[in-house]
Amino acid sequence: MGVTPHHVCRPPGNVSQVVFHNHSNWSLEDTGALLSSGQKDYVTVQLQNGEIWELSRCSRNKRENTSSLGYEYTGSKKEFPCVDGYIYDQNTWKSTAVTQWNLVCDRKWLAMLIQPLFMFGVLLGSVTFGYFSDRLGRRVVLWATSSSMFLFGIAAAFAVDYYTFMAARFFLAMVASGYLVVGFVYVMEFIGMKSRTWASVHLHSFFAVGTLLVALTGYLVRTWWLYQMILSTVTVPFILCCWVLPETPFWLLSEGRYEEAQKIVDIMAKWNRASSCKLSELLSLDLQGPVSNSPTEVQKHNLSYLFYNWSITKRTLTVWLIWFTGSLGFYSFSLNSVNLGGNEYLNLFLL
Repeated sequence: MGVTPHHVCRPPGNVSQVVFHNHSNWSLEDTGALLSSGQKDYVTVQLQNGEIWELSRCSRNKRENTSSLGYEYTGSKKEFPCVDGYIYDQNTWKSTAVTQWNLVCDRKWLAMLIQPLFMFGVLLGSVTFGYFSDRLGRRVVLWATSSSMFLFGIAAAFAVDYYTFMAARFFLAMVASGYLVVGFVYVMEFIGMKSRTWASVHLHSFFAVGTLLVALTGYLVRTWWLYQMILSTVTVPFILCCWVLPETPFWLLSEGRYEEAQKIVDIMAKWNRASSCKLSELLSLDLQGPVSNSPTEVQKHNLSYLFYNWSITKRTLTVWLIWFTGSLGFYSFSLNSVNLGGNEYLNLFLL
């Protein structure tokens, strides 16, 4: 969505002839892909009114002498900014956010903000919705974030300007990150200790499958807003079925809702064809006492509990290091797949 195609300055009129080096049969739309990275490379065009212009990436020069259309010109010329916009190479991408709002040259820094702002939303969403899930419940946050992913995704596709697009993408990053974090916690709180490693691996494998689908969608759909709309619809089935999901027993217990937790444990035992257990006996709970009406235990926990003693501290630091290393490797390769050479979509698919 944020890739910058090859481009040249748009001339101030209709073009009658195009010259690029020793070739004069190129159309102006096709010459963008032939430009090198050097700023001295340009395309020479002759307008229908006879004017001759040299078009480069971020500027255009008008020749004073219009007697010859040759590529090499040593006469005097005047430089003008690209006030008429740009012509982009559409051989690879039909439309991107960069071409939509001309985020090139002096506006290039706006294009460079697209991914960092998105990743900042990912960071903020992880912290924010993790807190909300502890206060409001896992199921409520899962439904809210999945619904918001659809709404903000569609909003980004229909953004009327760059700033609306950036705002929609920022909130999309927040809710998507919150959905991923809370979804992982939700599943883990239903899984026994013996199967948590297996469940964790397979839960994250769906993230990898999703990235494969992103690469496939990008290969088939080369228009950014249509690509955004298609990827935004994947949460619709979950939105329609989320109401079926129960709340996790762990969260219900932390809130003092023991009877609801007991019902869910009984259902789990029934589906697993196992005998249920009494939470009141297991946790030595007095369901008739004041404890059941005082859901204050969860509010006593804070970040310092991750460093309660040396054993927990080592585990905390180990998990942080592994997570940081894995995330750094994943995002470094996946976000840089466009620059690795070869087919960009195959690179992302293989990575």
